[in-house]
Amino acid sequence: MITPQSIAIQDYDYPLPEACIAKHPLPQRDRSKLLLYRGGTIDESQFYHLPELLPPDSLLVMNDTKVIHARLRFQKPTGSTIEVFCLEPWQMPLSEAFEQTTQCEWLCFVGNNRKWKAEPLCATLRIGNCDVSLTAERRVAVGNAWRVLFRWDAPLSFATLIEEAGSIPLPPYLHREAERDDNERYQTVYATHEGSVAAPTAGLHFTPDVLKALAERNIATEYITLHVGAGTFKPVSSETIGEHEMHVEPIQVSRQNLEHILSHGSKPLIAVGTTSVRTLESVYWFGVQLCDRQQPTSMHIQQWDPYTLPQHVSRDEALRRVLQWMDAHDTDTLQGDTRLLIAPGYTYHVVSGLITNFHQPRSTLLLLVSALIGESWRDCYRYALSHDFRFLSYGDSCLFLP
Repeated sequence: MITPQSIAIQDYDYPLPEACIAKHPLPQRDRSKLLLYRGGTIDESQFYHLPELLPPDSLLVMNDTKVIHARLRFQKPTGSTIEVFCLEPWQMPLSEAFEQTTQCEWLCFVGNNRKWKAEPLCATLRIGNCDVSLTAERRVAVGNAWRVLFRWDAPLSFATLIEEAGSIPLPPYLHREAERDDNERYQTVYATHEGSVAAPTAGLHFTPDVLKALAERNIATEYITLHVGAGTFKPVSSETIGEHEMHVEPIQVSRQNLEHILSHGSKPLIAVGTTSVRTLESVYWFGVQLCDRQQPTSMHIQQWDPYTLPQHVSRDEALRRVLQWMDAHDTDTLQGDTRLLIAPGYTYHVVSGLITNFHQPRSTLLLLVSALIGESWRDCYRYALSHDFRFLSYGDSCLFLP
């Protein structure tokens, strides 16, 4: 059996020319190319044909997170620009942080940090019909990030403030500033719950027409939530996976989601995006914790849990235990967080297929794909590189049906 901790990340490298990285989205979302891997064979189509290519009676599970305008820029009197990139609230639930109306503290990356001394940063913003004074006070370093306290002098929620004052956080590998079109195109058409600093990019290809065509073919959909963190762009810098530390991301799954999955039986369940995969599989491992007579008061999945917890629990048994836990805690929504690392050697328990984009070399996302289709990921990526597929967030898509 493969031990994930011993996997060498250099085995998941490949040459990615800069010219293959899509710097802008296509004019029409669903006109992206679609690589189809089915039972060992590789073919290509276009994304708008997806409803015809999915197995009959499939259930699609999508991530309905919404990207926040996480980049705030402040200009000092000297002319220096400091960028503050909001990652997550500091020791406060996301929903509560967004509702704050006078101040809140966030964990942030700081660009041009050496130019920010001890003084607060100030900016005057025009929001609606009023001028708003926003200040940022840098407090304590936490790893390579900082705790930053924001204060403002108008009766606005932080959600409104950041939406109006910030900019969309494009991935660093695009090497460009956000443009007006990115406000729409770097969101899925079904984005609902604010909280991500990166888009669940597999969902960017969907359009109302594609969703309508899915419904007409009786392909059901469910929406779960994982708020994507900046760590999704972090390549593995250690030689082996065992030395890599996964980032924490909050997730939210409803009772309806779980009941629908259980009633769907053994028919194909296709995850839209790696974030949906990690959410669904994390819920399974929470159920395994419960079957293992653990008594957690909330859901926290660690990156090595799948490789240490009991392996004999069925999907249905695990999900039923989660529903029982929700009954005992009088809630219809399971909220928690996950650091789940899916790598070769992992056994999928909920997901049977995947719609995703093409991922960076040496990334945990590529490991997740390899865990699903094995070494065939190399053939798929070679095919894509030699057939003019566009890579990464604004690039083309894949449908993997092992």
